[in-house]
Parts: sequence; C-alpha cells; structure tokens
Amino acid sequence: MALPSRFAALHAKGYETPTPIQVQSIPALLEGKDLCGIAQTGTGKTAAFALPSIQRLTADHKHPVAASCRMLVLSPTRELAAQIAQSFRDYGKQYRLRIETVFGGVPIGKQIRAMAAGVDILVATPGRLLDLIDQRALTLRNVEIFVLDEADQMLDLGFIHALKRVDQLLPKKRQSLFFSATMPKTIAELGNRFLSDPVRVSVAPQATTAERVEQFVTFISQKEKQALLTIRLKTMEIDRALVFTRTKHGADRVVKNLLAAGIGCAAIHGNKSQPQRTAALQAFRTGEIRILVATDIAARGIDVSGVSHVFNFELPNVPEQYVHRIGRTARAGNDGMAISFVDGEERGYLKDIERLTRVQLEQMPLPEDFAKEAAKLPKPIVTAERPAHPQGQRRGGQGARAEEERPRRRFTTRKPSGVGAHKGAVRASGGQRGKPAR
Repeated sequence: MALPSRFAALHAKGYETPTPIQVQSIPALLEGKDLCGIAQTGTGKTAAFALPSIQRLTADHKHPVAASCRMLVLSPTRELAAQIAQSFRDYGKQYRLRIETVFGGVPIGKQIRAMAAGVDILVATPGRLLDLIDQRALTLRNVEIFVLDEADQMLDLGFIHALKRVDQLLPKKRQSLFFSATMPKTIAELGNRFLSDPVRVSVAPQATTAERVEQFVTFISQKEKQALLTIRLKTMEIDRALVFTRTKHGADRVVKNLLAAGIGCAAIHGNKSQPQRTAALQAFRTGEIRILVATDIAARGIDVSGVSHVFNFELPNVPEQYVHRIGRTARAGNDGMAISFVDGEERGYLKDIERLTRVQLEQMPLPEDFAKEAAKLPKPIVTAERPAHPQGQRRGGQGARAEEERPRRRFTTRKPSGVGAHKGAVRASGGQRGKPAR
C-alpha cells in the first residue's frame, strides 16, 4: 500500500511509505467503518485518521452548514489540538477545506466568529467545545466523522461527563474513530458506548515502549535530583531534551534552578497562559531553547522533531504516562534516550512501569565526583508545595487526568432555610456538576 498520490503535500514532506497503523486503518476508514486504533506514540496515528477523512470530505463536494462542522476531533490538551489541526492543513493543502481549532485560554469571541459560516473540520478541547454549544455558536447535528484522540485519557473520569453530553448531541448516524497508544480494559469497555461495531487495530502490544529508546534509571534522593539533572544537561551531548515533573510548581522550580546554572530552558504546564505555552513550545521547536520542562501536559502527542533525550525528574504516578513521556523521543526512526531519576518513595512507581512495559530499566550510575561537582552549582532554589508523593495518588489519581479542560464543580450560595441554617451557606450546584473548565 502506497500513500495516496492525490495528497501531493505528503510527498512534498517526504512521506512515501505508510506506517503499520496507517496500513491497517485507512482501508477500513475509507469504507466508513468505526475504528478503535491502538499504536505506539509516534507511529503516525494522526495521518491514519486525517488522510481518509480528508478524502471522504472532499469526495462529495458538500459545503459546511452555518455554526456547524462536518468532522469533529476532540483532544485532551490545547497543544495537541493545535498540532492536529496543523496536520490537517498540511495534508489537505491542495483542498479548500475550512479547518478551525477551539480551546480555552484565549478569548472566545474570535472563535465564535470563526464558526459562524461553518467549518469542514473542527479540532477542539471538551471545555471550550461545550462553551460554544452553550452560547449557541455551534451545533453538532451535522457531524459526519467524530474522532477521539488519546482516547484513554479522554475517557478518564475527568472527561466522561463531557463526553456523554457530546455523545447525546452528535447524530446517531456517524463514523466514530478512537486512537490512542494505550487502552486499559476498563476504559475500552467504557468506549464501546461511542463506537458501533468497530474495527479494532493494534499494531503493537499495548503499553509497548518505543524500541529505539534506551531506558535508564538512576537511584538518587529527591534533594539531589536537581544537581544531577544540571550536571547531566551540561555534560551529555543533547540535541533537545524534555524534562518531566509531576507538578506544576515542581516544573517552575526546576526551570529557576537551571536558569541559575546558566542553562536556557522554559516551562510548560496548565498554570501558564496560552501565549506563554505557545511561545515556550515554539522556542523549543525552533531550537531557541534546547530544554523544555513540562508536566504530563506535554506527554500526549506533542510532536517535536529532534528530541534526543527525555528526563523523568519524577516518575509519573500512572504507569501508562511513562509510555507517553518517553514516546516524545526516538520518533520518525531516530534513536533516543530516556533517563529516570528515582528516589526511595518512587520505587513502587518504577515497579508498576516495568510490570506494564515488560522492560527492566538499566541502572545508570552517578557521574564521577558527583558530590564535588554538585557543590560547585548554585544553591538549589526551594519553594513550598504539596508533598511530592501524596498518599492515594497512584493509579487513577490526579496524574491520570489532563491538567486542563477537565470538569470542575461550581459553587453557589443558597438562601438559608430552617432552624439553625447558616447565612450564606454554600453548596455544590448539581446542575453545574461535571461542566468542563473553560
């Protein structure tokens, strides 16, 4: 199977041979079948659903209806949504398709105006999508193709209420596609409500880590991690590196310490404004900075070429996230290296990861004269935050959910009633429960 010759943009980008996920998915999708696709990150899932969808949308010469879309793609993060939309623009460059991206963190007015005439393809995060629907700026009744990207995270409990509402608004007659690198059994069963007799495609064992990634672990105390990271970044040959922390405050602290040591870097996480996040990612892509410190917001689907190293400053508390993190390197046939710093309290996380991936990480010893070299570095900046290893935060904890666009409970005041009622009593508003954050 060769890539469709009608997509001249593909050949211009040097794409000649389809990946396994594309080989198995594209024929079924061209027939209009629902599909659940499982493949390692970096194997071309976006093209697997974008190419046949563009072909279907352009074949019948339909025009989008006002305030609607013909194809809806849902993504868990803003950065991934923007990346998917750009891929559609690149692949369909020769066609006059209207493609829009909507997500939170930016003014909604421009997005409302963009939707007025209708679009062919809409890529969205759940929260902003429902905002547009609530403001009557968008209807989903004309959707022909529905795609859930990173479906395991999207179907986490943090999104399920929003997805159930979206499912009710979509037409029953539609093509639905799920794509992800991991699909735990319980999540897959939950996803069955959104798919109708789907074709199931799996091109690698679930949770298989990239074969070209060398994986190492260094056992070290939490307070010494910053010195080790600084020394590794100064002494190793690194093209670009992603450094993952478990918390937003932790990412900011790592950046402050690296900058103090003369290492250029930036942070990206849910507390950053959208312009800050966009600027940091763009600087990383262009090579203006070689080090990007991130929470798991950057672990899902973000495609930056030339990432040679991934550092797990802290292990994720959900083992599947490890697969996504190290998948940021060794992309497009290149080699990569993943190095995890593990303290005593994280050994349980490491066991979960090795059990899931069936890979035992090779131990990397501390650099020679580590204590002497660490003493030369600026004194680490310490900021107060929650404990690094909160109880009950293993599988299914907060780390399993996206940092943004997940539901939050609104609080309203009610009039006191009855004897002993307190003035200004606060209660959770059931009508707003499960509404995603803007």
